[in-house]
Amino acid sequence: MQDIQHGDLLVGHADRYLGECLRTWRVLNRMKQEHAAELLGISQPSVSRIEKGLLLPSADERAAIVDLLAARLTSAADHELVHLVDSSTVSVHVVCDLTHRLLVASPARRREFRVPYADLLGQSLWRFATAEFETLEQKMPELGWFDGTAPALRVDTQGRDWCEVVIPRGTFKYVRFRLANGSHVRLIETLRHSDEAKRAA
Repeated sequence: MQDIQHGDLLVGHADRYLGECLRTWRVLNRMKQEHAAELLGISQPSVSRIEKGLLLPSADERAAIVDLLAARLTSAADHELVHLVDSSTVSVHVVCDLTHRLLVASPARRREFRVPYADLLGQSLWRFATAEFETLEQKMPELGWFDGTAPALRVDTQGRDWCEVVIPRGTFKYVRFRLANGSHVRLIETLRHSDEAKRAA
């Protein structure tokens, strides 16, 4: 592991956020740092320093933390979220906020997939991100996305056409939710396609 110096530009928002998420997940699951350390294969003091943003985990340790915190739809409330998205008439999908793994997509969103839905379910969709989505991702820390102060975020994109997925040109809304187990998901809804905007003008 690498010590983090205060003010060091190498301290990434994502890694600091990872420590905060680890603490939130642990508290909500009523787990002591010693148990979390055992699950991650590191020491209890290391867990404490990671949670405080004072220690940068190695690549392997970071992967273990991400795997531990990855969003999983396990509770009745989580399954209700799946039902709501499954029955929605708008283009919307939900991904794990950490890994971008697809958890559920509405029928309208699935029509934008060029491969079977099952082939994308559980897979990261980040490789399909447009330039506008990538820019928003970089700005999320300063917008308060990771500390829970951000409102729903909106982004306009020129879209992108992939062999597996079509991302339409238009406006998208991002909303962040915390699941019952303390992990976070991101609901992404298409607010308006560019052709709809032209018809409305």
